[in-house]
Amino acid sequence: MKRLAAAALAALVLAPAALASEQHPTQRELERELVCIECHTTLDESDSAIARQMKAYIARRIRQGATKSQIEDELVDQFGPGVLGVPRKHGFDLLAWVLPLGGIALGAVALGVGARRWSRVSTEPRTGRGSVKELPLDPEDERRVDEELERFE
Repeated sequence: MKRLAAAALAALVLAPAALASEQHPTQRELERELVCIECHTTLDESDSAIARQMKAYIARRIRQGATKSQIEDELVDQFGPGVLGVPRKHGFDLLAWVLPLGGIALGAVALGVGARRWSRVSTEPRTGRGSVKELPLDPEDERRVDEELERFE
């Protein structure tokens, strides 16, 4: 219950900042999140001709009052989804977020199950592969084992 309350409080605290970022994006913010289609680096790191054009377009659209989503959508329409630094969080692109997290969760569960099995202490004698099971010896074999052991003493 406390975790749920903490998560709700965090969402309430961070929501205005996220909304402000969406409604009034900054040039720097968008340049860190968008990729130059020519050199495949973020716009803030690129100085190619197309990157300079994209930066100018972003600045012009910010001055015109466009939202972050509008600018990103327009650039995706113009250059394709490769312009986004991170995949979108809906549709088919959602798999790029879900699969790694699902793999991590699956690995953690497998590791936990394996650790639990390996750490169990068995009170029953093992009878499987690699175990030693006592079998009674016939008197002749027992005499030979005793003779061999006496030789080493």
